[in-house]
Amino acid sequence: MKIKSAEFVLSAAEVSACPRSSLPEFAFIGRSNVGKSSLINLLTGRHDLARTSATPGKTVLMNFFKVNGEWLLVDLPGYGFAKVSRTQRAEFGETTADYLEERESLACVFVLIDSRIEPQKIDLRFIQWLDEIDVAFALVFTKTDKQTAGHTQRAVNAFLAAVQPFCEEPPPYFLTSTKTGAGRGEILSAIGKLSAAN
Repeated sequence: MKIKSAEFVLSAAEVSACPRSSLPEFAFIGRSNVGKSSLINLLTGRHDLARTSATPGKTVLMNFFKVNGEWLLVDLPGYGFAKVSRTQRAEFGETTADYLEERESLACVFVLIDSRIEPQKIDLRFIQWLDEIDVAFALVFTKTDKQTAGHTQRAVNAFLAAVQPFCEEPPPYFLTSTKTGAGRGEILSAIGKLSAAN
């Protein structure tokens, strides 16, 4: 997929404020500091796209970008710094939970995972919750340039083994680096196929 245009649409604090659109949506989410903004900029070919939408309170807002006039990229608030709540739903934020549970145009959630560290409980809980609410998702392992390919593959294998108890089938995954551009083509190709199917 060739990216011809990518433009900021709006920021929303709740589902009712999301764009009224029939375009398929592809959401990106992960723990804070996992490299989400950098990945969004890499995918869209815009060095400042994720930053240009920044406003006070961005961490609690959902940011929408229209790409090629054909699909929406959704930058969801990161998770990981808040104390664990009594329910998984609350742990990941009410705004995010509402969006993931209610947004009919959501085609896939790309969950970003730091490839350099062992599986984190909050990531595993989030993926288990996605599986329980029957939302399509894929894993995106970030920062692969900061270690050897062998270390990355061992980290991927460990993560897939950790999600195996609650995922009937291994989820699709991508290996990425915003420094080398690795994974960009594969993710855009997957989005293209999913867009055509919607």
